Amino acid sequence: MHESSSSSSSSSLGKWLGFVTAIWVQAISGNNYTFSNYSAALKSLMSLTQLQLNNLSVAKDVGKAFGVLAGMASDRLTTPVILLIGSLEGFIGYVVQWLVVSQRIHPLPYWQMCIFLALGGNSTTWMNTAILVTCMRNFRKNRGPVSGILKGFVGLSTAIFTDVCSALFADSPSKFLLMLAVVPAVVCLTAVFFLREVPESVTNTAAQQEEESKYLNFFNIVAVVVALYLLIYDLSGKHSHLLSLLFASGLLVLLVVSPLSIPLYSIFKNSNSRNNNNNVETRIQEEETQTVETEMKEKSVLVVEEEKDLETDKVVETDYKKKPSLGEDHTILEAVQTLDFWILFLSFLCGVGTGLAVMNNLGQMGLALGHADVSIFVSLTSIFGFFGRIGSGTISEYFLKNHATPRPLWNAASQIPMSLGYVVLAIALPGSLYVGSIVVGICYGVRLAITVPTASELFGLKYYGLIYNILILNLPLGSFLFSGLLAGFLYDAQATKTKGGGNTCVGAHCYRQVFVVMALSCVVGLALDVVLVFRTKKLYKKIQTGKKSG
Repeated sequence: MHESSSSSSSSSLGKWLGFVTAIWVQAISGNNYTFSNYSAALKSLMSLTQLQLNNLSVAKDVGKAFGVLAGMASDRLTTPVILLIGSLEGFIGYVVQWLVVSQRIHPLPYWQMCIFLALGGNSTTWMNTAILVTCMRNFRKNRGPVSGILKGFVGLSTAIFTDVCSALFADSPSKFLLMLAVVPAVVCLTAVFFLREVPESVTNTAAQQEEESKYLNFFNIVAVVVALYLLIYDLSGKHSHLLSLLFASGLLVLLVVSPLSIPLYSIFKNSNSRNNNNNVETRIQEEETQTVETEMKEKSVLVVEEEKDLETDKVVETDYKKKPSLGEDHTILEAVQTLDFWILFLSFLCGVGTGLAVMNNLGQMGLALGHADVSIFVSLTSIFGFFGRIGSGTISEYFLKNHATPRPLWNAASQIPMSLGYVVLAIALPGSLYVGSIVVGICYGVRLAITVPTASELFGLKYYGLIYNILILNLPLGSFLFSGLLAGFLYDAQATKTKGGGNTCVGAHCYRQVFVVMALSCVVGLALDVVLVFRTKKLYKKIQTGKKSG
């Protein structure tokens, strides 16, 4: 038993070290949302129309369509290999963009730029698949909070990159792209050594479950502190070079040192526990007990195997005909044959597709409304997207455990303020872009954080990697429909030609029709989410019972 306890402690430590590195990876894997920070430089260098520029943003999101490869690989390759593939793709994709924007090479042909943007976009699917699949399996009893924390740091990553670039490099687009190439690669290489799937039995006792919840609450606090730290920096105006350096140093401490306190505490706690139990008589008793238990297990295994052999023929005859029920493990083919999958898929499209269109076009939206510097809006969307992610993960878990509230209810709730946010943006009153950025960020964050555990609860964890990547096909699809087609065409219809082949539009009318259509899309998404709430009530009642008994 002593060896078993030591093994359990080692696995627990490994799980928390892995979770810390998972947080680091998520904190840098939102680079795909930062296109607005350097899109103006690309538009100018390549003399693009808004439609052409928007299609470049679609190209980076189309890269996520190939996330199904990461999903398929998650069942065959180890977590470190998946992380390495993602880091290599991201490095290549963003280094080439850096070479172009820094004018170290001449702008590549348009189709080649699309390929490298897609490569950068696809890199995040490998990172996210490695992180989410591993952590959903390591924290089966706390999927909501874990999803909220991880997706929350993805939301913060845009603000982290934007604010660090502003602090250290004065918002230089080329240096910003160099950061996007180098930093994620280094962080992923670090995670390769620590992120592993641990046995399910590591956290199966009530005491361990309570300890896990306490640790996750600490990570929630760290995440909120980081978000407030970034928000204060953004809202406090211009900063001196010294103050900017202090900000960057403080951010590094918050992101690196603070999360490590949990694994360090775990080491200290386990060390004291081993010292207190280090007595010879206890060891002898434990060894004798372990021997008896081993013999009993071996006998019981033989009995179980004999029983299984007797029932094998019956299982073969009937099991292949039986479709899994909602909540059981589904293959991707079984999942896509259910109505619930497509309701979730389409409602996700209405929420994240429209939100992504705003993030891709924030640069041009800001310029159209007379804002010379749009970095503040990028940061606001990122920071408040974090609050939406981390808040919804924790709140949905609380209501699920205590009231059996279906998690899709929170997706439905997010559609209402999101549609109102688009109405505010369409009206274009003074300050509307601030309000719109905050509201859209929160609601976009809610949808991402809620859909991750919802998919695992509806269709199981066995094939979760592929199912998750099929669901996030909504990102490239939504980007194409709402950003590439809708926003691109309607903006160009209002814009005037400029010298060099580009175009520009100034005024509230530039995006008004876009916002109206996206508001209506959110109403459709609301209806779909409400349907899913009613269809999953029994499942979530069953999940609540399992959480209480477990």
